[in-house]
Amino acid sequence: MKGSLVAAGAGVLLWGGLSWLDAQPAVGPDPRFAGLQWTFARVRYEAWTLPPDRRYSIYDEPWTIDYPAAEQNLSRRLRSVTSIQVNEPVVVTLEDANLWEYPWLYIVEPGNLRLKEAEVTNLREFLLRGGTVTFDDFHGPVEWASFEREMKRVFPDRRIIDLPLSHPVFRCFYQIDAYPQTPGLGSFLQGRTWEKGGFEARLRAIEDDAGRAMVLINWNTDMGDGWEWSNAADYPGYVKYTAQAYRMQINEIIYSLTH
Repeated sequence: MKGSLVAAGAGVLLWGGLSWLDAQPAVGPDPRFAGLQWTFARVRYEAWTLPPDRRYSIYDEPWTIDYPAAEQNLSRRLRSVTSIQVNEPVVVTLEDANLWEYPWLYIVEPGNLRLKEAEVTNLREFLLRGGTVTFDDFHGPVEWASFEREMKRVFPDRRIIDLPLSHPVFRCFYQIDAYPQTPGLGSFLQGRTWEKGGFEARLRAIEDDAGRAMVLINWNTDMGDGWEWSNAADYPGYVKYTAQAYRMQINEIIYSLTH
């Protein structure tokens, strides 16, 4: 599947003027990953929290959280620091015929996820063929229990594990010495990094038979808000969280492209 990576050219949508990234010293792209291609593929899914007859627009649905600024900003950042060819972000479903063209998927707020049987089958096949999915922005024991139930449908016999700091994902591009807890902007404005009882951030995973982390789980952290609000000049104290979110997610992406 890695040989079928589709890619290139990130769109940029900047909220509120100059992004803090534009103010950073110019650094040439890292040439180590020339030839790799990547697309931010956001998964559209049906959620259990709000029935269709109560949704007033697409933006009432959990899969749209941080859309589209998060993927546009992350795509731009990845292109600026690596030689990876980066495509415009896309939105897909787990039942799309072209799902297999995008070997990295992003699912936000998976505590709301309710997979149809066909989606369970497709996601399992997608991952076992060599694809990777990143889950992001869910918190606390209630959302974890809901997410874990859905993953048991996909892989009844595979354990969810915590990835130690010695794992390659923490050093495949940036050296990450501690897994970051990126607060959502709302939590940040309330002076805390956690929400919904999710006090400790962890990077968890489900591995394939060869030990590759094919499911990467950003739990008790909100990486997407870090990318979305990276250019928000009104919140200068948030920059440190944005930097951590970019570095950690770029590592996860590069790990998925090289393992």
